[in-house]
Amino acid sequence: MLGIRLTQTDPATGLRAVGALHRLAERVEAMHVEAARRAGWSWEQIGDALGVTRQSVHAKYGKKDV
Repeated sequence: MLGIRLTQTDPATGLRAVGALHRLAERVEAMHVEAARRAGWSWEQIGDALGVTRQSVHAKYGKKDV
């Protein structure tokens, strides 16, 4: 697992950490989707890069299109 040893066994601590990681990943993804759109990338290219369909990435970010 990326060379990281997880030793915390308290579910509350672990779940808070997972939530924080999800929020961070969402912000990073949104920033890069926006940058890709500004650079002229198609929804299909962005979906391919994220490993999802163009429809799903457009549904998530299309209303925020730049």
